[in-house]
Amino acid sequence: GRGRSRTQRRHFAQSRENVWKRPKSDPSDANPDADNGNDTSNASDNRSWQPFATQNLAFDEYYKDQGIVSQEEWDTFVECLRKPLPSAFRINSSSQFWMDIRSQLENDFAKSLQAEFIEGDEVEPIRPLAWYPENLAWHSNFSRMQLRKNQALERFHQFLKLENEIGNITRQEAVSMVPPLFLDVQPDHFVLDMCAAPGSKTFQLLEIIHRSTKPGSLPKGMVIANDLDVQRCNLLIHQTKRMCTANLVVTNHEAQQFPGCRLNKNHFDTSKMGNELGPWLNQLLFDRVLCDVPCSGDGTLRKAPDIWRKWNTGMGNGIHGLQIQIAMRGISLLKVGGRMVYSTCSMNPIENEAVVAEVLRKCGGCVELLDVSSELPQLMRRPGHRKWKVCDRGTWMACYKDVPPSRRGAVHPSMFPSGHSVEPVDHSLGLEEPHQNGHATSSEDPCIQLDKPVTLANNLEEEVSQFPLERCMRIVPHDQNGGAFFIAVFHKVGPLPVGTLEKHNSHRAKSSFHNDRQPDEAQDKLFEDMKTSEDCSANGNNEKVAEAALESCEDGPQESILETDSVNTCENHDSKEAEALSEEIDDGKAGGKRKLQIQGKWRGVDPVVFFQDEDVINGIKNFYGILDSFQLSSHLVTRNSETTRVKRIYYVSESVKQLLELNFKVGQLLKITSIGLKMFERQTSREGTSAPCSFRISSEGLPLVLPYLTKQILDASVADFKHLLQYKSIKFTDFVDAEFGEKASKLLPGCCVIVLRKDNEGSSNPNLVHESPIAIGCWRGKATLSVMVTALDCQELLERLLLRMEPTKESPVQESEPLKGANEVNNSDMVEDVDEITLNAEG
Repeated sequence: GRGRSRTQRRHFAQSRENVWKRPKSDPSDANPDADNGNDTSNASDNRSWQPFATQNLAFDEYYKDQGIVSQEEWDTFVECLRKPLPSAFRINSSSQFWMDIRSQLENDFAKSLQAEFIEGDEVEPIRPLAWYPENLAWHSNFSRMQLRKNQALERFHQFLKLENEIGNITRQEAVSMVPPLFLDVQPDHFVLDMCAAPGSKTFQLLEIIHRSTKPGSLPKGMVIANDLDVQRCNLLIHQTKRMCTANLVVTNHEAQQFPGCRLNKNHFDTSKMGNELGPWLNQLLFDRVLCDVPCSGDGTLRKAPDIWRKWNTGMGNGIHGLQIQIAMRGISLLKVGGRMVYSTCSMNPIENEAVVAEVLRKCGGCVELLDVSSELPQLMRRPGHRKWKVCDRGTWMACYKDVPPSRRGAVHPSMFPSGHSVEPVDHSLGLEEPHQNGHATSSEDPCIQLDKPVTLANNLEEEVSQFPLERCMRIVPHDQNGGAFFIAVFHKVGPLPVGTLEKHNSHRAKSSFHNDRQPDEAQDKLFEDMKTSEDCSANGNNEKVAEAALESCEDGPQESILETDSVNTCENHDSKEAEALSEEIDDGKAGGKRKLQIQGKWRGVDPVVFFQDEDVINGIKNFYGILDSFQLSSHLVTRNSETTRVKRIYYVSESVKQLLELNFKVGQLLKITSIGLKMFERQTSREGTSAPCSFRISSEGLPLVLPYLTKQILDASVADFKHLLQYKSIKFTDFVDAEFGEKASKLLPGCCVIVLRKDNEGSSNPNLVHESPIAIGCWRGKATLSVMVTALDCQELLERLLLRMEPTKESPVQESEPLKGANEVNNSDMVEDVDEITLNAEG
């Protein structure tokens, strides 16, 4: 209905606007008066390509007076802002090839590119970022435009694209990599990324918790990645799918309304939970919170030069209130002893130091600002400011008493260093909502170019904050040839006091931004009924339902528990979740033309249901010989409660499993759009339905379950392994190793796993499969063995084999003609959720 289709990779490429280059004008229109002999050279010149203007007098005036950089380095600062941003990328440390990729960069590309490009001061075309651990992050002196257009960089560009698509590297702005490093994440931590899209920092957090895990095991921690915008959730899911993790949950909530899932202790049923309950199950609290809030974004001028013409002081002033609310919500969801990083890609002290000071002011002594100047010593950063001024509609103000009464609805005491107000003020007036792209404007403060401020900033007596804001850090572009960023690290030393919470809730009730109640221990006194909230949720009231339900479940008994088998579902899979969310938003515009089925707690979102069909689970375990030491039955979930129609089965870690159990107990307050690792997928082709087991092991889940497989698994020589990757489908009689071909023919029809045999070992070694890190899923047909791996993964594995191993003499192999059934397996069922990449057997 309505012509909508699910988001695919090509949509991301199409929607990415290159703001550094405007489209060329139509040649036919370049000189319309040429035939008349008129001189139109000036007109045609005006139509020629011109870059965006990289100057804004209001911007210059504002930041000069704020003293972000000294007067002596102002010209250098602005000159750097006007240059395109160099590209940067990070190696995925949890990838099995991360050491190979790092070695390739150090020994191949670093030397070859340096020999090709030695111009001026750019003696290092690419170099590792000195402040990032283990040379895992790299800086390139080439912009994205140069990488696309320069033929000499073609091989390097193709390398970046391939490794990024597979997930071995992540292309990310260098300064954006900094906040997760200051979180000090450990493998057993519960981490919340409050405003996660597009997902590069979430990916980084997942890398950290997975870094020390061994093959076949999972970390004890987890990451919840949240974002409000539905389309950005699509991109977030697309990005994080490359990680192939069972420790991730993606949710769709307003950050300042994120549910705390508080459950009264009287409602724990230990017999149903099946394990010893940890104290955290009383409530969803986190060891680490990343609070990378929406902001004006003027720190990204180098990659988004269109901000130059849009920038005005109303952008930072208008989003200040929302930033405080998100930060306060993050603090309330943080465990005592936990750490939260507040960050923005803005240079504005109203969005940075003023927010940090207000959080410290509201929390009293329960939260402290950490001094992290000794961490990452090679990262060039500058201390935060303790004094600044506020500019509103061209008027500079040093304290709140300078604010005209007519503007006190838009300019708040929290914007000033002291945070003091002259008289009680209704803060609900003039709070502005941010645009979807993260920028904000004020309804009372339109875009005004402040060429001549009414009050000179130098004539004002500035306030000085009482908090140690110099412990914050500001990264400016010209220090390390990157973007601008602001970071502050909070440490929660005690629960928030009752008075502070009530005051904050009262302020929030008047605000246009409605939050959940704070889930701290201080709110145990507040009890409400949850029955009404559950009835409202059936009508799809989304965030308001989450707020009402959260208030009741966090602070009082729950009258009814939502059971998984009562959910009405239809067959959908993970790639359609974002489409359902989009349809939910558009449903109001459809005028009742299309009725959207209510599926579980959240309207238009597939429910998350524990998969408990023992017949199917035992059939999978027996077919693949999965050892009992691999916990399978209690860790499988699906997005469909009808077992006969389940197509995809996902595996979740122990921490995510316990989170789901808590979520069921509180009435599914979390709006989950993606969860778990795709482990098994049903084959619907003719050969798939006739196989003893209709579920195949997905390529994403294979590395986790590989050490526990005892059946349907073979080890292949290098030659045969490479031939499988090259030809996709080979007859049993055409393998170089005849013994391998004979063993393959004796496998049961259906999915099987082929593991690369080490050169110095024979097929007789029974423990070989557990030692080899390289394995692929295949389909054992009637007379052929067909690869069930994406074309990109095949290309990557082939290149890695060539780099790892010396060329060996290979016997010629005849490319076989796959059977029709095998083709169906490859073409119809090996389609990636988001990418829509069809895997076809050649021949």
